[in-house]
This record gives sequence, C-alpha cells and structure tokens, in this order.
Amino acid sequence: MQNKSVVNAYLAAILYSIIIGFPFLFVKLALQVSTPLDVIAHRFTISFIVMLIPVVFGLIPVRIKWTDLKRIIPLALFYPAIFFVLQVFGLQHTTSSEAGIIQATVPIFTLLIASLFLQERSSGWQKASLFLSVAGVIYIFVMKGNSSIHFSGVGTLLIVLSCLSFAAYSVLARSLTKVWKPLELTFIMMSLGFVCFNILSLTQHLGNGTISAFFAPWSDMRFVLATIYLSILSSVGTAFLSNYVLSKIEATKMSVFNNLSTLISMLAGVIFLQEELGYYHYVGAAMIIVGVIGTSFLGQKRQQTQSIAKS
Repeated sequence: MQNKSVVNAYLAAILYSIIIGFPFLFVKLALQVSTPLDVIAHRFTISFIVMLIPVVFGLIPVRIKWTDLKRIIPLALFYPAIFFVLQVFGLQHTTSSEAGIIQATVPIFTLLIASLFLQERSSGWQKASLFLSVAGVIYIFVMKGNSSIHFSGVGTLLIVLSCLSFAAYSVLARSLTKVWKPLELTFIMMSLGFVCFNILSLTQHLGNGTISAFFAPWSDMRFVLATIYLSILSSVGTAFLSNYVLSKIEATKMSVFNNLSTLISMLAGVIFLQEELGYYHYVGAAMIIVGVIGTSFLGQKRQQTQSIAKS
C-alpha cells in the first residue's frame, strides 16, 4: 500500500510538471491585454468559483475551522499570494527564457530550507543529482538564448524572490498536509487568493476611476483562453497536485520535478510549433532526467535501512 501511494505521488508530480510547462507563455499572453494585478485577480476569481461549487454541494468536505487559519494563512501568503505577484511583475521586466533559468533554482532553495526546518536529509548522490537537473535546465536556456540573454536587475530580483517564496511554500505544505487533506488546503489557498487579489485590484481601479477597465479584458479571446488555463489548470490543478505530492514525499524530491517542465515545453514546441531540437536540447534533457531520477531514488536504500534499524 505504501509503495502504491508513493507511485501515485510520482505520477502526480509528473502531471504537475506537464501543467507548469506553459504558464510563462499564458501569463505573457494575458499581459498583452490586462495589467499584472488584474490578471492575478481574474485568475483567482475563476479558481475560487471552480473550487467553491464542489464545496457547496458537499463533494469536497472542508473541516478547517477559523482557529486553524492562523496556521494556513502563511502557506497561502507564500503561494499563491507572494509567489504570483512577484512572478507576474517580474515577467514585465524580463523574458520567459531568463525567468526559466532563474526558476530552475527552486530545488536548490527548497533543499536548503527543507534541511533547516524539516531536517530532511539527502545523500551526496541525491544532492549531486539535484544540481545536475538544475544545470541541465540552465544549459538549455543559455544555449538556446546564446548572447541574447541579459538579466534585468529588477526582473531578476523579483523572479528570485518568487523562487524563494515557492520553496518556503513547499516546506510549509509538507508539514500541513499531515494535518489537512490536499483539497482542503487548496480550497483555502484559492479562497484567500481570490479575496486578496480582488481587493487590491478593485481598490486600485476605484482610486483611479477606471473600474470599467477591470472587466474589459474579458472581451478579448486571448485573455479568456489564457485565464482559463491559468486559473483551472495552473492554479487549482497544480496547487492540489503539489499539496498531494508533498503529503507523500519529501519537499526536496517534489521540487526537482519543476525542472521537468522544461522538457515539456521543448516537446510542445516540436509537436505544435514544428520547432527543431539542437544537440544541446538532448544534452540538457539527459541531465534533467538523470537528475530527477537520482534525486528521487538515490539514497533510498540507505534511508530504508536506517528506518528498519530504528524500528
């Protein structure tokens, strides 16, 4: 039963990687029509509605009390609140490729924070595998961009801070998923995101006398399609999947699956845009795959032996 649970967690992590392979593209598309704050507000409005319907009809039981919120609010602040604000404003000052390179460092931040606060231990081979995966992502983006990649000070800082925010969320969710179910945490996260971002966005529009501009983007089909993807799949879907995975495996192992999204983006480019792959794509892909496998499984026997010895 335990092995089946772990297998399901890894399958969920792979699905999570597939979904997060496209958000940068859709965020860029939405920003052509709307402002960063409005994009986030509309995104979480749809996410909240999608989660609220099954809760109202009793399909998702929520056992969380008001007194529990003081433990869950910090989780929702790191992700989605702080993470998405930093990411969407960061993408205004940098390119998707540059953001992708920086985003690849999330597993490193997660490793450091998890070792400090969760006492998660990893073998030397697992650490080496994790760094290999990160290096594979960076290698692909650098080789693909060549000399065209120039990091912006503001954009770089914001994306780095978004990485730290997501790493902090991963570590905090790892402990909270032992108390509450993933769907319960996801509902609270989407609810708080809906309230916070809509208050901020509407307050800004009311102050500027531009309330009509808040609803205007919905007349553009590009915005509608981008928002549907970002809200249902990229927000609700990934929040639930990450909460579920973190309830089964360590935060460090989960974080390395973020780098698989680079491979998903590559495959999508080949399938849908008829893009050609260079030799560096294959080299980087091999580094990422070996890194993910190594982080997930190297050192596992030693951990099992230690667990048996303690018992």
